[in-house]
Amino acid sequence: MRTPCLQCLRPEAACFCALLPKVESRTRVIFLQHPRERRVAIGTARMAHLSLVNSELHSGVDFDNHPRLAELVASGEAALLFPGEGALGPEAFAERPLKALVVIDGTWPQARKMYKVNSLLQQLPRVGFVPRRPGNYRIRREPAAHCLSTIEAVSEVLGKLESDEPRFDAMLKGFERMVEFQMACTHDRQGPPRRRAHVTRQGPALPLELVARWEDLVLVYAESNVSPSRGPRRDGPELIHLLAIRPSSSERFQAVIKPRVELFPATSFHLGMPPSAFEKGERMEAAAVRFRAFVRSTDIWCTWGGHVFSLLKSEGLRASCVMDMRRVAANQLRRKPGSLASLGGVLGTQGVAWGRGRAGERMASLEAVVHHLRARCQPNAEGLLPKLRAQSAPNALEPNLSEVDVLPGSSGRCREGESHDALA
Repeated sequence: MRTPCLQCLRPEAACFCALLPKVESRTRVIFLQHPRERRVAIGTARMAHLSLVNSELHSGVDFDNHPRLAELVASGEAALLFPGEGALGPEAFAERPLKALVVIDGTWPQARKMYKVNSLLQQLPRVGFVPRRPGNYRIRREPAAHCLSTIEAVSEVLGKLESDEPRFDAMLKGFERMVEFQMACTHDRQGPPRRRAHVTRQGPALPLELVARWEDLVLVYAESNVSPSRGPRRDGPELIHLLAIRPSSSERFQAVIKPRVELFPATSFHLGMPPSAFEKGERMEAAAVRFRAFVRSTDIWCTWGGHVFSLLKSEGLRASCVMDMRRVAANQLRRKPGSLASLGGVLGTQGVAWGRGRAGERMASLEAVVHHLRARCQPNAEGLLPKLRAQSAPNALEPNLSEVDVLPGSSGRCREGESHDALA
């Protein structure tokens, strides 16, 4: 096994630390790195971070509740390095120099997704530029000739913002050494290209939190007011039906919410409930208060796909942790799981609907699937529960859950046996 350098995380034979100068900059650079890019051996954000004294590196996808990013947006003295229509050239900041530059590190699809899901990033002015020369990232495919690696882009834009291009060009020595080293290794290889050996195995292990954190699991399902394919449309989805259950204690929550805009005819049809049920529903503000009292700050919200989580987030309801059960099921089946109803048929599980309409049926299916997966997980967790519970504190969840978003959770604890169903 090759010994890695503890600073650049590359094998000692490929270490580039000795070639990285310590470059001072007036502009503080904040790198927001996609988690998948963190695992790429030939990534360049860490290299740029090690070279720039006035920089910091954060990893994640959703930064809307990140205090550092909120501070930068509020200051009015930061910008985002993100090209495209509406981006300003570096010369636009000559009279009022930037104090901070936010840089997204990831593939172009990852970067676009991070920009799309982070409203704070969208509030920052964007910086773009035309590079002086083509990129030198020959060991990785770029979508176009003018596209640069992260370290090349940062070197170029800082040189323009601070009118000192030679000083920041010095950052590229380690990058150029890495490119040449990788190309030489590829050229000198005697054997066939390295390929991962195919090993037939079962699907990935189930999240042990299904057992270790069983009391903290809350299953959540939500429906929205359907926008018409033609005619006036809303800016975003509107929550109108919300169900939740704590499977460990069978505590239940249900809220039918009165639409804040016109209830579209297709909504009532698809959700399997008459329009009068929604017209008599409670206000969104009251439903949100009750739901925050139902959940706890340490809860793990189990959803089916990302739509429910996004819908709740748009209404200001945020979780500490979210586990996507569709991703968990897909990992076990090693294929797309299909709908909740079809998966129940595959697994041979059926639930009893306690909620109204389509949401009640799907919540019953989700509950049955979670119980089935927990039963499969439980034998593997026997004997490990004390250690798992100790390791599964909220700040240690990320390595164990299949799909986790760490966000500020809502407070409040419901009393045991208390009913939270508005229709009861």
